[in-house]
Amino acid sequence: MRFYLDHAATAPLRAEARDAWLEASSVLGNASSTHGAGQDARRLLEESRERAAVVLGCDPIEVVFTSGGTESINTALHGMWGSREPGAGTIVLPDGEHHATMDTVAALAAEGAVVQAVPLDSVGRIRVDAFADALTGAALATALAANNEVGTINDSAGMSAAAADAGVPLHLDAVAAWGHVPLSFRDLRADAAGGVGLVAMSIAGHKLGGPVGVGALVVARTARIAPLLHGGAQQRGLRAGTQDVAGAAAFAVALELAEAERATETVRLTALRDRLITGIRRAVPQAELLGDPVERLPGNAHVLFPGAVGESLLFLLDMAGVAASTGSACQAGVAEPSHVVIALGRSEQDARSVLRLTLGRTSSDAEVDAVLAAIGDAYTRASGARSATRS
Repeated sequence: MRFYLDHAATAPLRAEARDAWLEASSVLGNASSTHGAGQDARRLLEESRERAAVVLGCDPIEVVFTSGGTESINTALHGMWGSREPGAGTIVLPDGEHHATMDTVAALAAEGAVVQAVPLDSVGRIRVDAFADALTGAALATALAANNEVGTINDSAGMSAAAADAGVPLHLDAVAAWGHVPLSFRDLRADAAGGVGLVAMSIAGHKLGGPVGVGALVVARTARIAPLLHGGAQQRGLRAGTQDVAGAAAFAVALELAEAERATETVRLTALRDRLITGIRRAVPQAELLGDPVERLPGNAHVLFPGAVGESLLFLLDMAGVAASTGSACQAGVAEPSHVVIALGRSEQDARSVLRLTLGRTSSDAEVDAVLAAIGDAYTRASGARSATRS
């Protein structure tokens, strides 16, 4: 039997989203065509955009459908950089961001961007005062709404207000946070004016129970963002290419359901997560929870197991039927220490000794029990693996 505790990597596909995809995929026609079949597809596409906008707290025209979080982040950052004011060359990049953001900024740095780092505090939070100080003279800024590894929730409203005050456009990576944290694009832009403050927000469908391969970039009406893809005028000219009608329909359904369930699921998952953390500490007294113990994503338990090899823990739990991770799935299979853990001020050894266990909509007490039944022995064996490696 398999026990799935890696919802942060991808959530199980919702039956309702699958059904919406299947139904929409039977609609014939390119949504950009002017004939009747094309307009039927266009109607379904725009209805899905309107439904998504209601949940995201924005205008329908501000919803740009993408292939997921990575494309949304790339589109936002390349686009904001490409439309920056002359002479502005600094990008504000907090430590511990997702690699989709870090690698995009690295590519922009190769084009001449100067990167202004913002350190995290000891629990992985971006301090708003430090973020605000870094904004002076910046071309753009980006930040996580919640850290995808350690689960700490950031003050998105505070960062948006700071960016608005500084006259700097801000991109918010809400891929890990959306559906777990109350986020409204319109509310977060309350202090913004024109094309500054929060101007773009990234979402991924598969984190919410939608299909892999669809997401959204919410782009403010007033934002100046150069397109990443060229070839057509679809979606305000920001994302050229034939639009995925079925994906948009499934994405809208997943968004609606995630938001409808958010309040009750937060209570349920927090209780389940806390039982998991308590049980791990009993089984492995040396274990240490990383990230903010309270202001964290409800399904996130990011644990340091001193003296163990994280990859060994992962393998041993998998042998016991438990699926977990050592960090972002985008870095899976790459034998590198967690850059997020290092950003907390921990050692490289600590950064190689962590496990991320994440719960979601389908999680149950039985799955927590499976982890607790296996973790003690797995830790003993993984600690032995590190000792054997040293010897």
